[in-house]
Amino acid sequence: MKRGERVERVVDIYESVDAFRGYNPHVQKEDTDTKRNVQTHHTEKGTAWSRCYRVTAVCVVLLCVLLLTAITLLWIKYNNLKTENNHLQNSYNNLTTEKKELQTNYNNLTLEKKKLQTSYNNMTVENDQLQAINKNLTVERDQFRKERNGYLRTFWEKRKCFCFSASLYCMSTEIKNWTESRQDCRNKGSELVIINSKEEQEFIGKQQANFKAWIGLSDRDTDGEWKWVDGTTLTTEFWNKGEPNDAGGDEDCAEFYSAPKVNVWNDYKCSLKQHWICEKHLSQ
Repeated sequence: MKRGERVERVVDIYESVDAFRGYNPHVQKEDTDTKRNVQTHHTEKGTAWSRCYRVTAVCVVLLCVLLLTAITLLWIKYNNLKTENNHLQNSYNNLTTEKKELQTNYNNLTLEKKKLQTSYNNMTVENDQLQAINKNLTVERDQFRKERNGYLRTFWEKRKCFCFSASLYCMSTEIKNWTESRQDCRNKGSELVIINSKEEQEFIGKQQANFKAWIGLSDRDTDGEWKWVDGTTLTTEFWNKGEPNDAGGDEDCAEFYSAPKVNVWNDYKCSLKQHWICEKHLSQ
């Protein structure tokens, strides 16, 4: 029931009471004052309730607004946190992947380090071996020089000696047959010369003009099969034109024949005497 209806109901009640009791002017005045007071009280009471209601409504509205604002802020904060969490998760995943890649790289570098260490160790061993070989070569070179100088001193007064490549060649001043010539070379730790190249052939020919000398080539074992004194078969040949011709059927030894612009071989009787050339491999 509304406040206005309540006031009217009270007034109707008071009017009904006055009619029942009879009319009394003084009483009527008092009743009128009472009614006014009651009306005024009810009016003030209704105004207070109206104000309270409005204040309450405003408070409720404000509370709702604040609550809605708080919910909105919390929702925004939640979404931000969720987004940040997703970023952090992605970062974590990326870091995990990067960690695996770094671990793989580390493992590969470790293997490569081991390989390099092994290579270094091998190279160290090889270096030591090379140093040992170098020392041996130095010793051999010194021995070679001593041996060469010794041979040069030994043959210097009696014969002409010269070097080519790693060999020492000495030409006799005496004359002997092929067998005696070979034995003389052997007695001195050498052998009748073996010629294996055109360069060696030309070099020997330039050492002395117009000479004949035994070389370490013969077919004494098998006629027509020329071999060097070390047992190797003849491959590089420098025979004179028409040689070997085995004149008389017993020319089984080879001689070096040198003349102006001529450096050739001839077959000759092994029993005849002439100069010879000894060869000493200085590396032996």
